Amino acid sequence: MTWEYFGFSLIRNADAVTNSTRRPVDNPADISVIVIYFLVVLAVGIWAMLSTSRGTVGGFFLAGRSMVWWPIGASLFASNIGSGHFVGIAGTGAATGIAIGGFEWNALVMVVILGWLFVPIYIKAGVVTMPEYLKKRFGGQRIRIYLSVLSLALYVFTKISADMFAGAIFINQALGLNIYLAVVLLLLITALYTVTGGLAAVIYTDTLQTVIMVVGSFILMGFAFDEVGGYENLKDLYMNAIPSKVGNISAECYTPRPDSFHLFRDPITGDLPWPGLIFGLTIQAGWYWCTDQVIVQRCLSAKNLSHVKAGCILCGYLKLLPMFLMVFPGMISRVLYTDVVACVEPEECKKYCQASVGCTNIAYPKMVVELMPNGLRGLMLSVMLASLMSSLTSIFNSASTLFTMDIYTKIRRKASEKELMIAGRVFMLFLIGVSIAWIPIVQSAQSGQLFDYIQSITAYLAPPIAAVFTLAIFCKRVNEPGAFYGLILGLCVGLTRMIAEFAFGTGSCVSPTDCPTIICGVHYLYFSIILYTLTGILVVAISLMTKPIDDIHLYRLCWSLRNTTEERVDLEADDWTEQQKDNPEPLLSNPSRYIHCKEEPR
Repeated sequence: MTWEYFGFSLIRNADAVTNSTRRPVDNPADISVIVIYFLVVLAVGIWAMLSTSRGTVGGFFLAGRSMVWWPIGASLFASNIGSGHFVGIAGTGAATGIAIGGFEWNALVMVVILGWLFVPIYIKAGVVTMPEYLKKRFGGQRIRIYLSVLSLALYVFTKISADMFAGAIFINQALGLNIYLAVVLLLLITALYTVTGGLAAVIYTDTLQTVIMVVGSFILMGFAFDEVGGYENLKDLYMNAIPSKVGNISAECYTPRPDSFHLFRDPITGDLPWPGLIFGLTIQAGWYWCTDQVIVQRCLSAKNLSHVKAGCILCGYLKLLPMFLMVFPGMISRVLYTDVVACVEPEECKKYCQASVGCTNIAYPKMVVELMPNGLRGLMLSVMLASLMSSLTSIFNSASTLFTMDIYTKIRRKASEKELMIAGRVFMLFLIGVSIAWIPIVQSAQSGQLFDYIQSITAYLAPPIAAVFTLAIFCKRVNEPGAFYGLILGLCVGLTRMIAEFAFGTGSCVSPTDCPTIICGVHYLYFSIILYTLTGILVVAISLMTKPIDDIHLYRLCWSLRNTTEERVDLEADDWTEQQKDNPEPLLSNPSRYIHCKEEPR
């Protein structure tokens, strides 16, 4: 008899072991690789912690603004690629084919837009956080507070929960350990160098983990393609990867899609329609790559704008890889383990992965456990741990920055620098506690398509933010009332769709949802386009009906005034500045100092 906590057993029961073909990582070679991995990561984190300044806000949250291009590019990639990508993208590839790779390739364009259009404005504005930029641009506090709270909510309920769930799946498949206890230990190790080392420790460990991820994933890809005999054989074998037990379920639920090897799919009947993949996804990617704190914070840590641009280019090249490192291996996993990965009968799926909606999420970890030899299996587990840890450390550090600079400074306007450092670290510990408590909830609410879940939630909440940032930078006529009411109305529309889907359920091919077509019938990528356009129209319309902001308040805050050298008069004074006895020269309160020192020579 086993003790269970929301589905997590301290030991695996006999039936589960009998029904599973997984081989736990219990040999000396695998264990040695994992131990060496952890020791090296901790050593790099401790070295970064000791070699960089952590006693100031600029040192802890922006790595002293001393980063060069290659760790920035690697950290951008590692922060983006979490365990949710390995599990979610490979799972969706196993279920529907290569189109999901378009989500990764879209980033090639967006990182260039980030480095050439958005970051120069953020640097000239002299900001640390994205809500801080909106406060300087529009004045007032309500937009800044709104964005901070919504960003933290998105971190907890999409990024952290998805990565934790994906990491739990892999650890359970590979190690056969108690998921709950394993993830608690993983989070504690992750927190060790994040809480103590700040952004510099995160960026340097991200760089190491990027190398581990790419090398390990390439090795697995080689083994996988060798098993199926190359790409041409994969196309034939994938289209015939049909499970043996299908019962009375419709053939369309278990037969591979006819367009599985098409990147651009039918705009009406496609599961990822091409107009949505080009335009709707670009809106979501614009929010993530150009306005999200996790990503932009890495660029703001650069020595100068040249290093920002070079780092963005490196990240763009690295984003070419997921199609080959995740999507194709996921499809190969369906070929090799068809009955398990492509199961369609709820009873069969529960036997293999404890989920009645399908087992595509275990496609990647299943192949690692079954296909890789001893030692290399441990390396691939390290890859998954690396992706999980790098993503979580990035989120924890950036969430701490948002809380400290945009929320805590409202509560304690005269807080000392030391107090802000303590508040940031304590908030990270609070986030870790919330994450641990959320694990059983994510386990009980798992869906068949993890990556689609993440993207759909983003489509309902992020487009209004993307619209406001775009207009704030490229349209100086937009003002605070327009931006605020546009955000609120956009949020109401997005929440209407999201709540309806949660209430009725997203359904599956076997059991479709009862959600009314007028609400849930629009594909989430199309909904993203509609919501972005609606918000943009509202922001512009309300702004035109209200008083404009004088140019003297907008110098170096929007594109048309980016090169103005006149002194800007802020709409409101900063809540907190780095004017301390041990650091007499202010960093945050004097953006012009940063501009003149850090900008490229013209």
